[in-house]
Amino acid sequence: MSPVEVLGMAASLSLLAGWRLYACVLGAGIAMRLGLLPLPEHIQSLQVLTNPWVMGVAAVGFIAEFFVDKVAWLDSAWDTVHTLIRPLGGAALALAVVDSSDPAWQVAAFLLGGGATLLAHGAKAGTRGVINASPEPFSNVAMSSIEDVVTVGGLWLLFEKPEIGVALAIGLLLLVGLLLWKSVQMIRRLSRRVKDWFFGS
Repeated sequence: MSPVEVLGMAASLSLLAGWRLYACVLGAGIAMRLGLLPLPEHIQSLQVLTNPWVMGVAAVGFIAEFFVDKVAWLDSAWDTVHTLIRPLGGAALALAVVDSSDPAWQVAAFLLGGGATLLAHGAKAGTRGVINASPEPFSNVAMSSIEDVVTVGGLWLLFEKPEIGVALAIGLLLLVGLLLWKSVQMIRRLSRRVKDWFFGS
């Protein structure tokens, strides 16, 4: 795997972890257990994800997140709790992917991985906060389902075709940027409505 491919895999895993950390950990563990994810020598540290305890905790977290994430406001509480957990998890995933013989590269991957995860998490939490303000429950379930599909599809694509990891990371970054931009717009509109409702137009 070339340095560019390694960087793409680290970035993609970190961005996906911002939406579904437990799914990323569990998906990677299952893929390695089934032999679907053969790892080059320099990223054998990811084998820790096949540990039964790690997979068990990830499975419990994945199941809880799958259902909690579809309930309005409960999903925002879940996101608030995971504001620290997801970036650390994403940074650890990025760290596990890079060459352990280069400490400078590891520090850079840890920082960039945590930043990418925090960015994706912020987009998710912001979008959900706006969606939760809508009176109907369907948009929340729809958005959560889209995140499920994007995460599972992204993981499958990343493990099946690691050479397109950079393209996947760029695509995810653009999607995260779009979600953040839309969230800011919706929050501004919502705040104007609240202001008009309280103080009149």
